Formats: sequence, structure tokens, C-alpha cells
Amino acid sequence: MIQTVTGTPTTRPLLGPILAFPVTFWLLLTFVAPFAVLTLLSLHEYPDPFGPVLQPPSVAQFASIFGDAFLVRIIIETLLLGAGVTALTVLLGYPLALWLVRLPVKWRPLAFAVILIPLLTNVVVRSLGIVLLLAPDGLINQVLGLFGIPAFRQMLYTHGAVALALAQVFMPFMVLALYDVLQGTSPRVHEAAESLGASRTVRVFLVDLPLSLPGLRAGIIIVFLMASTAYVSATLLGGKKVWTTGMLVWQEALQNLNAPLAAALALVMTLASTLFALLVIWVTRRLTPWRHGAPSGFSTLPGWVIRVIDLFGPSIGKLLLACSLMLLLLPLVLVLIQSFNHVPQATVAGFRAFTLKWYERVLFGGAYAASFWISVQLAAATAVVAIALALPAAFALSRHRFPGLTGLSAFWTLPLSLPHVAIGVGMLKLLQVFTAIPSFLGMLAVHVVLVLPFSITLLQASVEQLDKAQEDAAASLGASAPWRFFLIVMPGLAPGLLAASIMSFLISFGEVTVTSFLTTARMTTLPVRIYAEASFSLEPTVHAVSAILIIGTVLLLMILNRIVRLDRLYAR
Repeated sequence: MIQTVTGTPTTRPLLGPILAFPVTFWLLLTFVAPFAVLTLLSLHEYPDPFGPVLQPPSVAQFASIFGDAFLVRIIIETLLLGAGVTALTVLLGYPLALWLVRLPVKWRPLAFAVILIPLLTNVVVRSLGIVLLLAPDGLINQVLGLFGIPAFRQMLYTHGAVALALAQVFMPFMVLALYDVLQGTSPRVHEAAESLGASRTVRVFLVDLPLSLPGLRAGIIIVFLMASTAYVSATLLGGKKVWTTGMLVWQEALQNLNAPLAAALALVMTLASTLFALLVIWVTRRLTPWRHGAPSGFSTLPGWVIRVIDLFGPSIGKLLLACSLMLLLLPLVLVLIQSFNHVPQATVAGFRAFTLKWYERVLFGGAYAASFWISVQLAAATAVVAIALALPAAFALSRHRFPGLTGLSAFWTLPLSLPHVAIGVGMLKLLQVFTAIPSFLGMLAVHVVLVLPFSITLLQASVEQLDKAQEDAAASLGASAPWRFFLIVMPGLAPGLLAASIMSFLISFGEVTVTSFLTTARMTTLPVRIYAEASFSLEPTVHAVSAILIIGTVLLLMILNRIVRLDRLYAR
């Protein structure tokens, strides 16, 4: 996601490391430290909620994991589930990424909104929409009933339901990773393939697919890492009939107070995910020999394969595109409709009667007000701190070159590549040790970690678009560096700063996975409150709250698009 520069080195060699220091120091304190605590916890012999972190090391927790057939089965099922979700996101995400790239420029912001709205919407909200889609009286069974097809009563609370929900949640990451590479492909490559007689569909396999393998690799790794440790969607769609390792980590850490076992489980999944990432990198390297000086193996396809692709490819591509768009948007539409439905429970999908009482309870009952303001304050503080850290890092990446810059840029993206449950368990223990630290600051620290990769990417693009000639002209007229920064650089960065702030706010506002580990009775964010409501009370007020969040996200994206076109947020 983050790109390093290869331009001429700065005349002030220490400036780059100085600019890179704040974000690096923050991640060392709030990301590396919790992960180190997690490692120490996993080496405890016995669970002791009030014991010290440093204890004589023991592998007892790992022995108990691999000696328990139930835990081993859950780990294997979770890895297979993550692989299935990853394959589904590739199958549905690739046609969607191609569609984004091929759209006329004037329609791309609207199409990008289709990707960003689900991405920035609370994962609980999206999972509730999948429930309404798959419920016995849900939309799928209602449509089947119109054609006289018997209803499928067992779609919910299965591995398939969880896989579908996770694919809906993580598909935007796959699409963005692919779009970043596909939009950089030179049109001349397609023109050359066309001049040799390759149809548009064949060019996807002979041109787009080989050239997009680096982006596909990044998308596969990110989706697998997230899917293999997810627990929110698995809890809502699995109904305690489907278990994942993330659910076990959450249960052991918060319900059974067995932090060592939770930490060991999180580390096992981290190791498995890392091995999977290395395997993907190795396979991708073998499939892209031309990047290392070897000839390509993608140059030709058998004639019968080309004929099959030409015959069935366009229809299959359109079908997959339609499925991906419906999977992204339809659950959100169902949540909006359900928020006006007069039903006794949130999971009753059939529309009974129009009502506004769920909005009345939300807006005038006061039950959600405290959680809403906590989320607003947390998201606003996260955006401010993230921008303050990401802006110097963006300048370090864009305008400076120094030893270790590539390694630092990779380190800054690690929060996207490691299980969030691992961060949650480690930070939870740190807050238990340092009780003087308010829980709000603990959540703030973690939220900043989670949004930093996005903030750095957006601000790096803005810094690279600055006109350096204006700064040089101001310097030649005697303007000092601070004056140049405030009078020339900051006005040029204003759109990017606002865009990064809105994105950081939305990502923080909707975060559930890590926040649920750190929340307290007096410090419960709105997404965690919705998760609790959806998991236990099932009152339809959760749909009204969710609908308000969806509408708020759409409005903020509309504002963002007026500042920076949505399709240019991730432009190189």
C-alpha cells in the first residue's frame, strides 16, 4: 500500500529519519509492545489475571492447544474458512476491480463509493444485512418462493453463511489492492495484445492477470489474515454452531479470564497466517518470472482454452460482477428497509408494517447517546493523532531517501498484516498492568495504529502531488522553511489532510474487533454497543442505529468526494 521513493537524496540526511521517528515510536509503544506482551503471556504456565507479565517461560499453553482435539479442529476449520473466504473474494473482487478500471472517468467516483461505503460501514451492520438475506424468511427464500422453489431453512448458522459474511466484509480490501495495480497498466500493452488478435476477455488472462499478480498477492494476504482471525461476523452468522479461533480468543480472554491460552491461540494463528503469506509470496514469485529476468509463462494459451474463454468468459464475468455488487450493497439496503419494519425481533426478515418507533427509541430514548458521543470523541481524537503522525511519515517517504526507509515503510503497514485479536489481547493486558492509563487512551492508541496505514497512504499521494517549484521559488525570495510550509505546503495539502481526516474518522468510528477487548461499562463505543445488542437482545433498534450510521457514512463520502475525487484517494 505504501510506496517508497527513489528520487535524489536530500541535502539534509538527518531530516528523513527525524520525520520518520514519530510514527515509528508510536507503533513501537502501541503495536510492538502489546505484541511483545502477547508473546510473554503465551509462555505463562497457568492463567493468573493478577499475576506479573514476566514469569518463567513455559510451553504448557501450546501443549494444551495441540493436545486438545477440539482446539486443533477449530484451528484447522478456521484456516480452511480463511482460505475459502479468500478464494471467494478473488472470484468476486477481480471482475469488480476490472469494472472500476474500465469505467469512464466521470463515473468512477460513484463506483468507488460502492466499494468505500461497505468498507467504512460497521462490520456488525453488514453482518446484520447478511442475516436478513439468509434468514428462513429472508430475501433469498422470498425470491425462491416466487418461483415455487422450496425455501432453504438451514442457510444461517453454517460455515457457508460465515464465509459469505466475511467475503462481504473483506472484499473491498481485495478490490482496492487489485485496482492499485490494474489502473497503472499502460494502455499500450492492451493495444499490443489487441493487434495480435486477442479479444477483450482473453486479454484479461494474458495481460491483466499476470501484471496484476503483485496486487492480487497483497489482497490475498490481507484478506486471509483478517478472515482467519475474525470473530464478529462469525459470532453473528455462526450462532454458536460455527466456531473460529478468533471467537475462542475472545472467549478465553474476556469470559474465562485465561489470557495465556488466548495469547497462545492468537500466536498460533499469527504463525499460521505468516506461513501462508510466505507461501503466497513464493507462489507469486514463481508465477512472475519476468520480474526477475526470466521469460514469462503467460504468453500463450492453448487454442481450445481461448475458444472456451471467448465463448463463456463475458457472460461469467458479468454474472460475477452482478453478484459482487449485490453482495456489497444488498445487505445495507436490507438493513435500511428493516429499520422501518414493525417486527418483534431484528432477525425477523419479512416486512410486516411500516413504523418509525425504532428511530424514536434511538433518537429520543437516550439509550445510545452516551455510546455515540464516546465514539465521536474517540474517532475525532484518532483522526487528529493519526494525521499528526502520518504527515511527517508521508514527507519522509516522498521526499527523502535514507538507509532503512524501505524497512520502515513495511513496518508501518504491519497493522494490516497481523491479527487484530492479537493486538487486542496484548493491549488489554497492558491496561491491566498500567491501571493509571484510562481505557479511552488505550482505545485511542490502538485505533491510531489501525488507521495509520490508510492515513500515510492518502497523505503520501497528496505530498507527491505538491508543486516543488513553488517552494523553490519562495525559498529564492527569502522565505524561511516554516513560512514556506504554512503559506505554500499546507494550502496544497489541505484537500488531502481533510480527506485523510474523514477516512480516519470513519475507520475509527466503525471499529469493533479490537475495541471490544478494551471497552468497559462506562466506556462503550456505539459499534460495540450495536454488537452487544445484535448478539443478545435482538431488538430492531439496532437496525435504526445501523441505518443512521449508513446514511452518515454516505454523507461524509459525498463531502469527501467534493474535496478529493473518491477514485483518486489511492492514486499512485
